[in-house]
Amino acid sequence: MTHPEPAPLRRVTRAGLAANGVLHLLVAYLALRVALGDTARADQAGALQAVAAEPLGRPVLWLLVAGFAAVVVWRVREAVWGFRYVDDEKKRATKRLFSGAQASVYLALGLLAGRVAIGSPAGNGGEGLTAAVLRWPGGRPLVVAVGGGILVLGAAMAIQGYRKRFTEDMDLDRAAPSTRTVAVRVGQVGAVAKGLAFMTMGVLVSSAALNHRPEQAEGLDAALKAIAGQPYGRIALLAVAVGVACFGVFLFFDSRYHRVV
Repeated sequence: MTHPEPAPLRRVTRAGLAANGVLHLLVAYLALRVALGDTARADQAGALQAVAAEPLGRPVLWLLVAGFAAVVVWRVREAVWGFRYVDDEKKRATKRLFSGAQASVYLALGLLAGRVAIGSPAGNGGEGLTAAVLRWPGGRPLVVAVGGGILVLGAAMAIQGYRKRFTEDMDLDRAAPSTRTVAVRVGQVGAVAKGLAFMTMGVLVSSAALNHRPEQAEGLDAALKAIAGQPYGRIALLAVAVGVACFGVFLFFDSRYHRVV
């Protein structure tokens, strides 16, 4: 038995997916600025702070919170009842686990957007948490393991994106052929770019534990700036910025064609 979302919730959910697309475009813009020598914070927190600094920025942030909350509700329902159209039980279970993880991601985004909207500090990435965990007994191997997990996640994201697995949960048959082609291509490029950024983040987290330097584990912002600091890093970061922008564009297609049932 399926559990279809009410029509208003479907609309707000699609708006939340599109809002994440806007965030990715802002992160790509900030990454571009870093590649050109700026010190802007190139992650979701930096993007939300950029929105808050604009006229009417705080009301827009509350709209983002509402959209992200709707996505959380939808993803939780998917994790419990979703993907009935998938015949393979193992594959269906994997997709439900992914939806549960996505619910956590959008919950974190919603909480972050809410914090920025009320004027609270957005935090400094993973440094504080990493430093605390490193003080635990056995904290160092735990952080190394988390970094390894992020590295594997990034690799899986890149591989799955390259293989176009994201199309399995989209109804692209109702899209025009040219639209379908663009959606698939920007999805591929964007997923690979995000995967590479996450792989860099995983290396930094593990390195922070091995070298006892928690300031290295500051999330996406640290990862992008680490890329910029390498030989030919600015060129590489420009490529990543383009890829993240592609993923942002893909999310607009996803908000239109994802199976929200």
